Amino acid sequence: MNTNMPSSTFRGSVVGLQILGAHRQTPAAVTQVRALVDHGLEGDVHGKKNAGGGRQILIVDQSALQALGLRPGDLRVQITVDFPPLETLASGTVLRIGQATCELTGPCEPCTHIGKVLAVPDVEKFQASLDGRRGQLAKITAVDREGTIRLGDPVVVIGAPAPSPA
Repeated sequence: MNTNMPSSTFRGSVVGLQILGAHRQTPAAVTQVRALVDHGLEGDVHGKKNAGGGRQILIVDQSALQALGLRPGDLRVQITVDFPPLETLASGTVLRIGQATCELTGPCEPCTHIGKVLAVPDVEKFQASLDGRRGQLAKITAVDREGTIRLGDPVVVIGAPAPSPA
């Protein structure tokens, strides 16, 4: 199975939404949020005051959280999905999440900071446990209507990155 190809067979759903109002705060769970083109999610500290940037939102598959005994929001993720192929998708893959279109900009590299925030005893070991499970960074490229993302909304791959020249 080639997960770099767009396909409606790659379907999932939103199972958690979190907004981080300020750095070092605990994220607040919400039932819906508004996506802003080139800025991120309304009210989230990672939203960009100036348009652009590849780290507007962080999306993680719930299986990664479950494997580590974590809850949505623990990793400072804005969107938690039930979408197992997420980590295998290439940068440039386009997802439709609710009324928002997002382009994946690359995997979120694990750091020791998140272990410190969660007060884990061994931050380096925790960092290693996140390798390949930290989720994908993305930017909002388009919205329909109000740009709302709600719990339960579908997640669908709608585009793949252009192939690299041989």
